[in-house]
Amino acid sequence: MLNRLAFGFYKFLLMLAGVAMVAAFVSIMLNIMARIFLWNIPGLDGYAGYAIAAALFLALPSTLQSNEHIRATLLLDHVSPGVKGVMETAALAMGTAIALFLAWFSIRLVWVSYTLHDVAFTGDATPMWIPQLSMALGCVGFAMAFAQALWSRFSGVPFFSEPSGEAAHAD
Repeated sequence: MLNRLAFGFYKFLLMLAGVAMVAAFVSIMLNIMARIFLWNIPGLDGYAGYAIAAALFLALPSTLQSNEHIRATLLLDHVSPGVKGVMETAALAMGTAIALFLAWFSIRLVWVSYTLHDVAFTGDATPMWIPQLSMALGCVGFAMAFAQALWSRFSGVPFFSEPSGEAAHAD
């Protein structure tokens, strides 16, 4: 039940990442059109950047679950299965710790930006906590995914899905 809920959350974040990519495209196209027709629409560069950053962070959990992150398996391919298991478990534990710190830091960053009324340098003065929310949400999902992967490792339940297409042969 919890696995299905977590995987649903990762898919929801992935859909939000897709929406953010469309928003980045629309912002860039509007910026191009504004330059052609000599319009002044302040903040479009910033919005495109926020959308691209949102897409990156929101896609992290689903990318981890799909086993699509870059992995350096050169060493793992040359050790015994027992050592490989220990190394993978240690890597998941370190990844969980780093992802938890990143989630804590990003949540704290949103809170500090909100309380200090931090705004963007652009002409529209966007409150910075708004675009930072997507980073915090993605980092929380990433930490959840790492913790779930580590728990799955100990419980023997598969967490990672097989990558599709040519990415499976890139190792």
